[in-house]
Order: sequence, then C-alpha cells, then structure tokens
Amino acid sequence: MHNHHNKTALLVMDMQNGIVSRIADDGKVLLPFQKAVEAARSHAIPVIFVRVAFSEGYPEINPQNKSFSTISKSSGMTVSDIATQIHDSVHPQPNEPVVTKFRVSAFAGSNLEVILRSHQIKTLVISGISTSGVVLSTLREAADKDYALKVLSDACLDLDPEVHRVLTEKVFPRQADVLTVDAWINTLD
Repeated sequence: MHNHHNKTALLVMDMQNGIVSRIADDGKVLLPFQKAVEAARSHAIPVIFVRVAFSEGYPEINPQNKSFSTISKSSGMTVSDIATQIHDSVHPQPNEPVVTKFRVSAFAGSNLEVILRSHQIKTLVISGISTSGVVLSTLREAADKDYALKVLSDACLDLDPEVHRVLTEKVFPRQADVLTVDAWINTLD
C-alpha cells in the first residue's frame, strides 16, 4: 500500500443531515466532499466521520453554553435521531468510524484522539461544515496537539462567505496547508 499515506487521516466533520440541510441545499457544493472521501478510500487513507449528537435526555447540555443551550429535549439531536446521522452524500462504510462529539471541536468529549493514536495518525486532512465552527475549532486544537494539518478549502462550507474567505486565506495558513480537493488529490497520485 501507499506507505507514506499511512499516517494520514481524512476528517469529514458535521456532514450530518440536520446541518447539511441548513447549509448545503445545493448538491453541487457537496461534490468536493464526495471527491475527497473517494480519493482517501482509493489511496487507503482512513476516513473518520465526526458528528455532534447527545445522549438520550441531553445530559451533556450546559445551560450557560451560548450555542448549545438552545438545544432542548425536543430538538431531535440525540445519537439516534435522523438529524445526527451522516448525510447520504458521504455515506460511511462499515469500517469507518463515526465519532460523536458534544461541543464544537471534534475533540470535545469524543474518542477521536484515541482513534488517531491507535492508528498512529500524524497528519489530519480537514473538511467540514462549518468553516467558522467545527473546522476552526478542530484545526486550532489539533495544531496545539502538534498534528500536521491540511484544510480542503472547497470541502469546507460556511453560511458567511466572507468569514470562510478570511479563515481559509488569512487564518488557517498559519497552522495548516490550505488547498483544494483537486490539489490534494494531485499530491496523492
């Protein structure tokens, strides 16, 4: 196999029904995500899916948390609800982990770091929705944990295009290589 890729993993973050339906109503914007997943699989690069979901009864919700306190027992955001399942456009294969997190960062309360350590992953290729949410929080935390980082700029979406532009052009390059899905795929072949 491609030995030099063995220490790399592709993170596909918050590509879940409830979030995709809010931000990516246009199927075309999902194509880069699909291309990235297919390329990783064909190059034996592990694909790890990350979602935000809560246990039955929402014990993880803190009323003081500004972005999460609005999630109530009627929100349909438990691990078994439709909104928290990975979107069909990037359907996980049985051997691909679906990591459940409880806050914005992919590391927050999840088993992500255990999985990365178990597979001796040193480089993370990051994609997800939204650029200013899970991508920003995960990138910052992963950089502080000394992972090498790549961000797939067209496999990140944000409701605010200007925020997306500033992050991908000015903020992320300080800690990551920012490149398109096609440019990343070209480095694999």
